[in-house]
Amino acid sequence: VTVPLSNALESARTHHAYLFSGPRGCGKTSSARIMARSLNCEKGPTPNPCGECQSCKDLVANGPGSLDVIELDAATHGLVDDARDLRDKAFFAPVQSRYKIYIIDEAHQLGPGAANALLKVVEEPPAHVIFIFATTEPDKLIATIRSRTHHYPFRLVPPGTLAAHLEKICNAEGVKVDKGVIPLVVRASGGSVRDALSVLGQLLAGAGKDGVSYEIAIQLLGFTDGALLDDAIDAIAAHDGATLFKTIDRVIESGHDPRRFTGDLLERIRDLMIVDALKDSTSNSILRDMPDDQMERMRNQANRIGSANLSRAADIAAEGLTQMRGATAPRLILELICGRILLPIGDNTEAGMLSRIERLERVENIATTSDVAPSKAEEVKAPVKAKETAPAAAPKVPGNFDIAALRRAWPDVIENVKKRRRLTWSLLSASAQVLSVDENAITIGIVNAGAKESFERSESDVILRNAFIDVVGLDRSIAVVVDPSIDTNTPAARETRTSEAPNDPVQLSGAALLAKELGAKIVEGKK
Repeated sequence: VTVPLSNALESARTHHAYLFSGPRGCGKTSSARIMARSLNCEKGPTPNPCGECQSCKDLVANGPGSLDVIELDAATHGLVDDARDLRDKAFFAPVQSRYKIYIIDEAHQLGPGAANALLKVVEEPPAHVIFIFATTEPDKLIATIRSRTHHYPFRLVPPGTLAAHLEKICNAEGVKVDKGVIPLVVRASGGSVRDALSVLGQLLAGAGKDGVSYEIAIQLLGFTDGALLDDAIDAIAAHDGATLFKTIDRVIESGHDPRRFTGDLLERIRDLMIVDALKDSTSNSILRDMPDDQMERMRNQANRIGSANLSRAADIAAEGLTQMRGATAPRLILELICGRILLPIGDNTEAGMLSRIERLERVENIATTSDVAPSKAEEVKAPVKAKETAPAAAPKVPGNFDIAALRRAWPDVIENVKKRRRLTWSLLSASAQVLSVDENAITIGIVNAGAKESFERSESDVILRNAFIDVVGLDRSIAVVVDPSIDTNTPAARETRTSEAPNDPVQLSGAALLAKELGAKIVEGKK
């Protein structure tokens, strides 16, 4: 918008009527005032007003204003009599400026009679009159007036530009804001500069000695705490209904609006779909305001949930959010949404089938045996061999336990964890490994910081410690460290697990996993 307007002013090809349209808070009226200042500057018309002449001083921000620049709000001056009065006064010459400029805000609220009364003067105005219409709904302005204007559509300010502007204001005011507050303000404003300044002013007004904290911003703006969203997503990834419904209860008990939580949950699922689609660090180019640790956590969550599950969860959340409008029991709908997301086995749609197949593939990827079904002879011998090797795979004497034996017993420990809590199992099954063991602690390596934080926050160390006691009789505290070198889905890692794991008949092949999921039974075909 600024480039064509500047070129028109510089070449003196100005028009007698302009239409500025766009969303609220994008600078339409402010641009109209700047346009008036440029037109009436003594050194103009010019795209760069001098700021020294009387007209420029009158039209400066917070200035006294000019008699030759008249601002009208069509919402309060939209009657036929108002339009006739404006039409009659328009023929009088300006008092001291080059042009008499009428800035008509909210022009779409001009009544049909008022718009028709203005039509003649807009169509054939005096040489000294310029009209600038500003509106959020240009289609509601009658076509006969719209066709006689130069139309310039304004757009919302990009998040990066708006965030830089807000940070500049905070620095000028000398107020410290926590990391993450500015993105919240940008998100609340929706790209509107005026709304962003209003929200920021509210936060700065209530700032304490330490500035604006993230917790205060979350509460004032009504957004859902990120920790609640992380807990909900982790529970969905683990198919842990108990944890998910406890999280919903915490949402309600903390005073959050179920509708807002559902909207924030849907937005988080959208972010996970973006992360899952891009797969690598290029997701930062879209989710620009996301911290690195949060991005790592989201990558881990997206890998655990899978593309099909994310798509299905987004559909369910979007449908539920629509049902919440005007609902008398929004919590009930929120809990039903979570229940539907957790139970893909009862969904016979294509999305539900894809979700179940994808879950089977993820389970098969972390299995410790090959996908080739054993022969009949091997099936008969397998239980005997398993009984013989069981003491060596999971010794009960802590004093003789070494790291190799502990790693061989790790699949059995994970299976025990799965029976205790699915959330802990999902955090460990595909992204963790035993690193070391001593007299005081067992050290577990987790692939990224996001999974480590989720593990510690959910008190999963207690679950894992009890699993070690049950499986190998080893009572040690659990220490967790980040080890990015761990990748349990590589072929080498799967081969290592297969060679180290005990020959356990409970560990199922791919066909057996599919049969278990679908409730079917494998039968031998007759030759």
